[in-house]
Amino acid sequence: MRKLAGTIVVALAIVSASAQNEPKLTPEQQKDMDAYMKAGTPGEEHKKLAETAGTYSIKISSWMEPGTAPMVETGTATRTMTLDGRVLLEDIKGTMMGAPYAGHGMSGFDNVSRKYWATWTDNMSTGMVFSEGTCDAKNTCKYTGHWNDPIKKGPTTCHMTASWPSPTTQVFELRGPDKKGKEFKMMEITYTKQ
Repeated sequence: MRKLAGTIVVALAIVSASAQNEPKLTPEQQKDMDAYMKAGTPGEEHKKLAETAGTYSIKISSWMEPGTAPMVETGTATRTMTLDGRVLLEDIKGTMMGAPYAGHGMSGFDNVSRKYWATWTDNMSTGMVFSEGTCDAKNTCKYTGHWNDPIKKGPTTCHMTASWPSPTTQVFELRGPDKKGKEFKMMEITYTKQ
């Protein structure tokens, strides 16, 4: 027991000595460090994201071309917070165009740009959608996103809207260009919290 206590005292002495030998930040460096710490601290926007964590049943309606009837399929979505309340993860499982579908997204709020951001990738692509946007007081969010279109072999732009018609229901809409470049509603997902 005495040997263990002696070992602990020596270890604490080493930690204390090395802490005293660490260089101190200049006032300017401390100011920079404070700015980084403030930018990295979750706030009210992150709490709003956390409120959407949970398990959902989803209905996916997708349109291949404007003016056509949608394909309607179902699945589940699971949302969890990570990185100490900074980022919302979403995993979807279901079917898309009759095939098994799995998707993974991340959402957050950037304290520096004051914008929400989101990423999305799934088993129908090897790329990623990245989007940024804002939310209003009614919790309706509008995003502009970008991905690499496999048909035109280059970047394309889309617009997304997410709204909450009730505390347990979210509606997500995706609008993107048709083959002539005219924007149309490509997808709608209705989330119902379980």
